[in-house]
Amino acid sequence: MTYETHTQQAIPSFSVDEQALAQAELYSHLESQAEAVAPTQDPLTSRDRRIIGEIIKVQPESVRTIWIEGGITVWVQFFDGGRLPFDRNWFAKRVAEVKATLPETPLERNERLSDELETACTAFGLYHGEIDWLSFSTKLYRDGHLVGFVGCNQEGWYVRPRQYGVNRVAGSAKDVIALLRVRTAVAA
Repeated sequence: MTYETHTQQAIPSFSVDEQALAQAELYSHLESQAEAVAPTQDPLTSRDRRIIGEIIKVQPESVRTIWIEGGITVWVQFFDGGRLPFDRNWFAKRVAEVKATLPETPLERNERLSDELETACTAFGLYHGEIDWLSFSTKLYRDGHLVGFVGCNQEGWYVRPRQYGVNRVAGSAKDVIALLRVRTAVAA
């Protein structure tokens, strides 16, 4: 005679909370997939967020975006979904005030100095190579020949005609390049 053993199977019972969690996870997954397929470029820089945060007294990381509606109202959108409206003229005035007093970050300083260096190199007909952001120095070439090394540190702009040697310091990228005895490029 055969015996059958009956066991009780666990029957999944989904509560509303579990369904909501599953739905939220699905939406999160779909959003990350959409971002991977078509990444969006953030229109605000970290400096923009710092300025807005300073004006309205919030953490810069909480600001998602801003837009102007009807040419009158500036809307600030937050990552938590909230929004605040501001008068466009008042907001523009405050941006100018804060921008003038907000110190630049090391990254912003590097970007500004890199642009200055590139402009100075172009004026002398030089090509600046890969910039090492840790020391902010680069090799300068003219017609494929090494002219010297130019960089910027806490003391200011410096130049060296050879890899090893004494740095010569000047007030701007243009001035240190001139210390290499390179003449300004003449347009042909």
